Amino acid sequence: MSIMDHALPPPASTTATMISMRNIVYGYSHVPVLEGISLDVRRGEKIGILGPNGSGKSTLLKIIAGLIKPWSGSIVFSTTTTTTTTTTNSNRPVIGYMPQVESIDWDFPITVEEVIALALWKRSGAMPWSNRYAREKVSDVLEVLGMSRYAKRQIRELSGGEQQRVFLARAIVHEPELLLLDEPTSGADHHTREDILNVLDGLSKRGVTIMLTTHDISGVASRLPRVVCLNRRILADGSAKDILTQDNLLRIYGLVDSMRL
Repeated sequence: MSIMDHALPPPASTTATMISMRNIVYGYSHVPVLEGISLDVRRGEKIGILGPNGSGKSTLLKIIAGLIKPWSGSIVFSTTTTTTTTTTNSNRPVIGYMPQVESIDWDFPITVEEVIALALWKRSGAMPWSNRYAREKVSDVLEVLGMSRYAKRQIRELSGGEQQRVFLARAIVHEPELLLLDEPTSGADHHTREDILNVLDGLSKRGVTIMLTTHDISGVASRLPRVVCLNRRILADGSAKDILTQDNLLRIYGLVDSMRL
């Protein structure tokens, strides 16, 4: 059975809020990179976070994932079983997080299947690749992403697009309710990008909430049902058709000529 079959069923109400952020502020070295971020994310939504380098996109995902704590503001998580106001790691929904591949140490001696299996590792137990259940889960997700033949490869031997797929596999192997993807198609060729977007479409149809950051306006952002334009503050939020206008892109990037429209 495929991991796509194991994914969550469609939510009972597409208007139910999973995440509600209010007045989030965060920065580095006392310099704010996010200011007054208020955003509601409905269960089962697929949202693109669009903005230039340094606009706070990656930081926003890390705050939602609980990897960093905001300076101020609140986040309310509503899962299928609980509603909790928190800025800590507790009581979040099951989250799959994919960092930018540029942040990975590719010289670390580890295979593709071991990278993915680490997402299933319970700290008190044995390494997951020694566990039959974990091995079957890893095999399943590799098959979904067309990566089965790479299972024993060292991650440093892979191309950029193959590396993207490995870390997407790691993010979805434990069947998350919420999927946070930081530039999941960056550096990927057209074929890999389309494969990744097709997998995300399948997960979204099964009720998984997806938030992804992107620089790709025409290839990714324009194809998403909702786009949030971010540059320290939220500058626009709505459907791609309504949001990806010349005026909005000028406000976000400062130049239109460089945009791939």
